[in-house]
Amino acid sequence: MATQDGSEEVVMETEATLKEPKPLCENVGKGNTEVSETVSRTDDAGESSSTQDPTVSNGDDSDEGKEMVDLKIIWNKNKYDLKIPLDGTGAKLKERIHSLTGLPPAMQKVMYKGLLPEDKTLREIKVTNGAKIMVVGSTINDVLAVNTPKEVIQQEVKAEENKKEPLCRQKQHRKVLDKGKPEDIMPSVKGTKERLPTVPLAGMYNKSGGKVRLTFKLEQDQLWIGTKERTEKIPMGSIKHVVTEPIEGHEDYHMMAFQLGPTEASQYWVYWVPIQFVDAIKDTVLGKWQYF
Repeated sequence: MATQDGSEEVVMETEATLKEPKPLCENVGKGNTEVSETVSRTDDAGESSSTQDPTVSNGDDSDEGKEMVDLKIIWNKNKYDLKIPLDGTGAKLKERIHSLTGLPPAMQKVMYKGLLPEDKTLREIKVTNGAKIMVVGSTINDVLAVNTPKEVIQQEVKAEENKKEPLCRQKQHRKVLDKGKPEDIMPSVKGTKERLPTVPLAGMYNKSGGKVRLTFKLEQDQLWIGTKERTEKIPMGSIKHVVTEPIEGHEDYHMMAFQLGPTEASQYWVYWVPIQFVDAIKDTVLGKWQYF
């Protein structure tokens, strides 16, 4: 019976056909297990990655485990608290100061027991907790906005002075000059220009006729005006310009005014300044020593 044999063959072939996918299913199941294990491992890795991401993105925990030191940064009459690794260098400190103040490292003069070296660590220069770090310098915008107008104002003031009678003849100055030279006046040297001495300039009068001395604190960017009663500490950046004029009959000495505000009433006058220091005082106060 051919048909029966044929049917049987068909059935057998069908059964064989149905049986063949079984190993494939087993492989697929096996594959699924491997995939699920891979996904699980990926998820675990993802979990691990996600727990680490905040550390990387914040960047604040990079100092974790390091010995830290708390500092007080003083710049432009403002105080900033800063925590930094004790083994960080002076250059690293400048970068942190930049992020706090906006003052570029190249424009910073950082002072701690003198000029702070960039290549040494804070530990090496013996910085301690609570140490005060003085920063001197101006932003580029400040230099452009403030320093240039000073030079313009200086020229305008000089032109205006040429139109007036000599300052030393005016009544307010005459009453001081008529007292004569202070007994401890510093000697003058005509025909020469000298750098500022390391000691205060003394032997001069102020507009009240009292004794006055000038101390130039370059590290703090300040001019100290000292009298018997008190010492005024004036930021050099706040001095708009400097007026000077030789004293008639004593041309080797000058009278000098520091412009501390917008009007003539805010000028601080000093009399009997030795001529050899006049240019050095003006250059120092108006900032020519600072910018480079």
